[in-house]
Amino acid sequence: MIQYVKFNKRGQVLLKETILTPILAIKKRYIPLLLIYFAYGASGFTAIAESFWVKKSLDLSAEALVALGVWLTVPWTIKMIFGQMVDSITIFGSNRKIYVYIGASLIAMGMFMMIGLTSNCPFLQSYKAGNVYIFASVIMVVGFVMQDVVADTMSTEVVDRSQSREDIEHELAMIQVLGRLSLGIAVLMVSGLGGWLANIYSYSTIYTIALIIPFLSIVGVTLVKLNHTPASPLNKPIFLGGILFAIVTVLMGYNEVPYSQEIIFVISFGVVLAMLHFLIKDLDNDTKRHIQMAMLIIFVYRAMPNVGPALQWWEIDILGFNEAFFGTLSQIGATIALIGMWVSSKYIVRQSVGKVLIILTILGFFLSLPTLGMYYGLHTKLGLDAHTVALVDTAVSSPFSYISGVLMLTLVAIYAPEGRKGTWFALMASLMNIALSASGLFTKYLNQWFVVTREIKANNIVTVSANYDNLGILLWVVIIVGTLIPLLVIWKFDPQKESR
Repeated sequence: MIQYVKFNKRGQVLLKETILTPILAIKKRYIPLLLIYFAYGASGFTAIAESFWVKKSLDLSAEALVALGVWLTVPWTIKMIFGQMVDSITIFGSNRKIYVYIGASLIAMGMFMMIGLTSNCPFLQSYKAGNVYIFASVIMVVGFVMQDVVADTMSTEVVDRSQSREDIEHELAMIQVLGRLSLGIAVLMVSGLGGWLANIYSYSTIYTIALIIPFLSIVGVTLVKLNHTPASPLNKPIFLGGILFAIVTVLMGYNEVPYSQEIIFVISFGVVLAMLHFLIKDLDNDTKRHIQMAMLIIFVYRAMPNVGPALQWWEIDILGFNEAFFGTLSQIGATIALIGMWVSSKYIVRQSVGKVLIILTILGFFLSLPTLGMYYGLHTKLGLDAHTVALVDTAVSSPFSYISGVLMLTLVAIYAPEGRKGTWFALMASLMNIALSASGLFTKYLNQWFVVTREIKANNIVTVSANYDNLGILLWVVIIVGTLIPLLVIWKFDPQKESR
């Protein structure tokens, strides 16, 4: 009985510490910075409305939408340009806050274009809707990329540098956790709301409400107080190389050069690796090896293909999921993910990257099976409703998506070199986003090999019939590839394997 009481008290203390850790870690100087992360998390408010509007109003195929997604990752892969600007180029006396203001302006501009597009604004009628949508999407992504670079850089500049090295590293890690939690809270608040409101109000109304997102960024950056960091000399090879890469990317995309996405991927991969090698050459060999092997694991983990938009089309057409239900799924996923991240915040930064990703990969395999089973009608044979299966699967799978990102961002923050923080964060993030480009390319190939189509009408005449026959094999390939390859790479290259 005495042992039970001791254990119970110890458990209560442990539970209390776990729950209160993020709250107790928050300091007044963090809050404006966290508001910028919050604004980024809130960007998903329009996601469900956008998906349904694209499906109803644009005649883009699954392959075309996946290809667009690949292009939209390009601004994230050229973050070194923005990183160099934040480190070295002062505008109106600022090399930090001004870039958040510019980013917020771009986001607002893109949202105004989407308001006009979804409300059939006469001014935009002379332009092809698909082109306007792509342009609006691109400038909003550029705005978010710019803000993200500045926020990551500032995350190292709200830390009290008068502490010991150990305390500084702990605070850097906690800021990364708090940033992800702030982002997660925003996702939690808007994910379900966006779907529920899209089922009631017009899509243009949803985008009008979303204008509060850039406003939040402006409020946060106006109030934030930073350690003084003077501008460092411009690294011309990195900056000019990034500019040249951006120009080549735009020209190839605009002129529709054959295999342009593949060429851009190879070039960007080589450019970022070279720049990253140049930037970390002064670190000791053990540190470089740890970073390189961890980045390899993260790259492969993020580069795995997904099904693409065809799965959501099938859920809409065959399972009868509507905007409100997708909102509910998003709300549940955001809630469980936030709880999981919150509870694990005390311990997550101390875990082995390889160990965590092995667990996530195995869990991902099992959590993919319910969707596969629904495609083959297993839920009807078991007397289960598809909506119930989707709800349970979302609730179970959602906590695991934050963990790898937090671990990697913590590692990046700890080793951020003085005077090169913006470029450092930008290059490391670029490499991870290039992995997403690889994922998009693999997904595009799979959608070319296993064609899935939704019904498309022109003047009330069906021009393309719905055909989901290949969705099953597409699901199988994605699940198997996304499980086996990461497990093999993690087992082979885990930098902490030898020490365990």
